[in-house]
Amino acid sequence: MSTELNLPTNASPSASQQQTAHVQRRLQKILDLKLESDKDLIDSLKYLSSFFNENSVRTRRSLRSTIEKRSLTLNDQFEECFRVVKQQLDQVNETVTSMSTSCQDMTQRLKNVKTQTQELINKTTQIQNENQELNIKSRITEGFIERFQLKPDELNALRTTRDGFLHPQFFNVLKRVKSIHQDCKLLLRTNQQTIGLEIMEQMALHQEAAYERLYRWLQNECRLLTTESPEISTLLSEALEGLKERQVLFKYVLDEYGTARRNAIVRGFIDALTRGGPGGMPRPIELSSHDPLRYVGDMLAWTHQAAASEKEYAEILLRKFKDWNDLQKTIQTLLGFITEGLCRPLRVRLEQVLVSQHEPVTLYKLTNLLKFYEATIKQLLPTDCQLSLVLDEVSNLSSKMFLNALNAKATRLIEKVDIPTNDLNLSDELRRTLALLRDILETHSTSMIPFESKRTDFQQIVYSIIDPLLQMCSLSAAKLGVVEMAVYLVNCYSAIRATLAVFAFTDEKIEMLEGHIDANADTLIGEQATYILLRTDLLDAYRIVEKQQQEANNIDGPLALKPGMDTITLKAAMVKFDSYLASPDLYIMPQLKYLTSAVNREKIKKRSVELICAAYTSLYSAIMDPKNTYANPYSIMPHTPEQIVKLLS
Repeated sequence: MSTELNLPTNASPSASQQQTAHVQRRLQKILDLKLESDKDLIDSLKYLSSFFNENSVRTRRSLRSTIEKRSLTLNDQFEECFRVVKQQLDQVNETVTSMSTSCQDMTQRLKNVKTQTQELINKTTQIQNENQELNIKSRITEGFIERFQLKPDELNALRTTRDGFLHPQFFNVLKRVKSIHQDCKLLLRTNQQTIGLEIMEQMALHQEAAYERLYRWLQNECRLLTTESPEISTLLSEALEGLKERQVLFKYVLDEYGTARRNAIVRGFIDALTRGGPGGMPRPIELSSHDPLRYVGDMLAWTHQAAASEKEYAEILLRKFKDWNDLQKTIQTLLGFITEGLCRPLRVRLEQVLVSQHEPVTLYKLTNLLKFYEATIKQLLPTDCQLSLVLDEVSNLSSKMFLNALNAKATRLIEKVDIPTNDLNLSDELRRTLALLRDILETHSTSMIPFESKRTDFQQIVYSIIDPLLQMCSLSAAKLGVVEMAVYLVNCYSAIRATLAVFAFTDEKIEMLEGHIDANADTLIGEQATYILLRTDLLDAYRIVEKQQQEANNIDGPLALKPGMDTITLKAAMVKFDSYLASPDLYIMPQLKYLTSAVNREKIKKRSVELICAAYTSLYSAIMDPKNTYANPYSIMPHTPEQIVKLLS
C-alpha cells in the first residue's frame, strides 16, 4: 500500500523529509497493527461507540476533550459513591469505639466483683469437692450393700409361702446368698475382716434356713409321687439340684423319692397281677397262670417296662445334673432301691412256676425267657442290685432244673432199653427222645439270649442227650446179628444226624455221627459183597486167591491143582455169577431194605459192587496167570474186568 503525502511548499527540504519520514513511520506502525487481536483496543472502541454517535470533522477534533469529560464525569460518580461508604465506615468506627469503651468498663467491673467474691468461690469449690466425695462414698456404700446384703423382697423369697409352694425367685436368691458368702472371702483378705465375718455368718444362717425349707418342700413333694405315671416338674428337678450341696439332705430326699416310687411300683405290680389295666385291659396276669410261658413272660415284661419307666422318671428328676458319671451312678443306685420291692413277690411266683414244671422243653423255654429278660433288665439296673441278683438266681435255678430233667430222661433211656423191632427201625422211645431234642434245639435256635450263652447251652444239651442216646442205641443192638446191628445203628445214627443237621453248633457231633455211620456202612458193604460172592460160589475161590497173593512164596503149587479151583467148579460158579450180572437186585441182602435212608442204601450197594469188581479182577488175574496152569482160562472167565465194571455200573 502506498501513501502519498502533500507537504507544505514553504518547508525546507530537510525538515520536510524528516517530517515525512516520521509520519510514514507512524502510519506504518498503525498499518502494522492487528486490530482483530488487540482485545483492549476492541473493548475501547466498543465503549467509544456507546457515546460517540456522530462521525464528523468537528466531533473527531473534539474527541480527546470528549473522552476527558467522560472520564471526569465517571470520576465524580466514583467519588460520590465512596463518600457514602466513608460515612458508613465512620459510623461503624464510632460504634466499635463505643463498644470497646463498654467492654473495658465491664472488664474493670468484673475484676472488682471477682476480687470481692474470691472467698465465696473458694468456699463453693470446697463444698462442691466435699459433695463429690460424699457422692462417691454413697455410691460405694450402695454398691457394697447391693453386693453383700439382701433386699427385703429377696428375704421374703427365701421363705416358704403359706400354701407350701416355693417363691419363683427362691433359687435365684439362694444362688445370690451363695455368691455373697463366697465374695466375703475377699473381704477377709483386706482390713475389713470384721464386717466380712459378720456378713458370712449372716449369709450362712440364711443359707441353712433356705436349705431346710427346700428339704421340707422336696420331702413333701416326693411323698406325693405315688401315682403310676408321676408328673415331675422342672421346679422339682431344679430344687433337687440346688440341694445337692447338702449331701445328707440330698440323700434323705432321694430316699423319700425312692420309697414313694418303690411303694408305687409294688402296688402297680400287684394290681397288674390281680386287677389288670384300666377297664380290665390288659387282663390280669394271674389269669394266665395256667400257661407258664405267658405267665412268666408277662410278669417279666411288666418288670422290664416298670424298670425302664422308673429310669426315665429318675432321669427327668435329675436332669439338671451336669456331671454325667455322677448322674448315672445316682440313677443306678436309685433304680436298685426302687426295684428291690419287686424281688419278693416276683421271686415267689417264678419259683412256683418252675417247681410245678417237669417237661424239659417247657423248662428250657422258661430258662431262655428268664435269661433274655435278665440280660435286658441288667442293661437298666446295676449288676449288684437285688432284682438283678434275684433274676440271676431264678435263671440258674431254671437252668439246673432243665438239666436235671434232661439227665433224668437220659437215665431212663439207659435203664429201660427197648428191643429193636423186626424192621430194624427206630424205637418209640428213641423217636420221642429225638422229638424232645428237636423241640429243645428249636427253642435254642430261636432264643434271644447272647451268642456265647447259646453255645454253652448247646454243649450242655448235647452232652446230656446225645451221649445217652448213642449208648442206648448200642445197648439195644447188642443182641442183634452183625448185619442187623449195623442196619439198626445206621438208622439210629442217621435219624440223630438228621435231627442235628438243621441247627447251629452241631458240626462236631455231626462229624462224630457220620464217623459211626461210615463205620457201620463199611460193615454192611463188606457183608453185602460177601453175600454176593457166597451166593455165586466165588467166595472160597476169592479167599484162596487172596491167600496166595498174600504169601510171598507160592509153595502150594498152581491154583488149578487146589480143591475148589478146578475148571469145572469155576465154570459152575461163573454161571451163577452171570445170573448175578443179569439181575443184581436179586442178590441184595434182605436186611438192607430196612435201611430208612435211601442215600445210605444206594451208597452201600455202589460200594459193594466196587468190592465185587475188585474181587473179580483178582480172580481174573489169577486164572489168566500161566503159572496157575489153566488150560483154557478164557472159557472159564469169558468177561474181562472192564466188561464187568461196565455191566454193573
